Amino acid sequence: MTAITFDSVHKYFYFQHQKTVKELVQALFKRQKTLERVHALNDVSFNINSGETVGIIGKNGAGKSTLLKLIAGVSSPTEGKISINGKVAPLIELGAGFHYELTGRENIFLNGVIMGLKEQYIQKKFHDIVAFAEVKEFIDTPLKYYSSGMQMRLAFAVAVFTNPEILLVDEILAVGDEGFQKKCLDKMNEFKKNGTTIVYVSHAMNTVAEFCDRVIYLEQGKVKYDGKAEEGVSLYKQNII
Repeated sequence: MTAITFDSVHKYFYFQHQKTVKELVQALFKRQKTLERVHALNDVSFNINSGETVGIIGKNGAGKSTLLKLIAGVSSPTEGKISINGKVAPLIELGAGFHYELTGRENIFLNGVIMGLKEQYIQKKFHDIVAFAEVKEFIDTPLKYYSSGMQMRLAFAVAVFTNPEILLVDEILAVGDEGFQKKCLDKMNEFKKNGTTIVYVSHAMNTVAEFCDRVIYLEQGKVKYDGKAEEGVSLYKQNII
């Protein structure tokens, strides 16, 4: 079964050159350019089957994060069609639903509900989430007193207990220390073994080659390569030297 389909997808962004109203008025008076259109994704088409682990690679600005946000539904294509079959868990902006005045405990329930979990399920998984995040002694402390690493660990822990059918991952294995990174990778391998569809964006080419079955290599918003992971990583390395 096909989990994700992109059919001739384009995505444009518009950037304002002037930062103030005064600068904008002056630019209009001088007939200077005020808006610039950026073609973030350019005629992108592919299918990802259920259970596949696909790495999205490319240089900064190639369109990788834009592609993930389109799959997650937090952004819409300018042109083309996207089809998603399955429950999506986006690990792309961890902690976006957190409230810094609330405790870790309260944020687990808040973020869980935002991600579509029922309160009863969150209660059932609460201790597993806390143990995974390694924040037991701080769980009733307001989030504003957490370090950035603690916040990211807690956000990751909530997200991975959503039991997704499609998991979107953006450089998340850089969260925390080496021990926690290994725990994240083990959890990802568990998802993979259980048949979860995984779309993984990373600059860690060795991890991509080992973890992913397939690679989609983006260059300036276009698909440059779509195929076996090792070959895609090799091509990418040749082009950045």
